[in-house]
Amino acid sequence: MSKARRGVVSSPPPRLSATERDRAERLRRAQLRLALVGLAGLALLLVGLPILLDAVPELIRPRLFGLPVSWLAVAVLPYPALALLAWRQLRRAERLERADEPPE
Repeated sequence: MSKARRGVVSSPPPRLSATERDRAERLRRAQLRLALVGLAGLALLLVGLPILLDAVPELIRPRLFGLPVSWLAVAVLPYPALALLAWRQLRRAERLERADEPPE
C-alpha cells in the first residue's frame, strides 16, 4: 500500500494594502470582542446553573420521569443553549464581515 503524498502549497500569502490591513485588524478586534462576550455567556451558563440550583433548594425537589428536574436541567438544558449561543456568535461575526466598516 502506498502513502499518498501531500502537495506543497507554493503560493505566498496575500499582501494587503494599508487600508485592507486596517480593516482586517478592526474586524479581528470586533470579532474577538464578540467571542469574549460569547465565552462569558457560556461561563455564566455552565457555572451559574449549578450555583442557582444549589442556592435554591426548592428546584431540587420536583421530579420528572423519576429524575430530579435539577439533574435534567444540568444534563439537558446546556446543549440547546450552547447551540443557540454558537448560532448567534456565527451570525454576528458574519454580519461584521459583511459590514462596510467594522466598529473600532
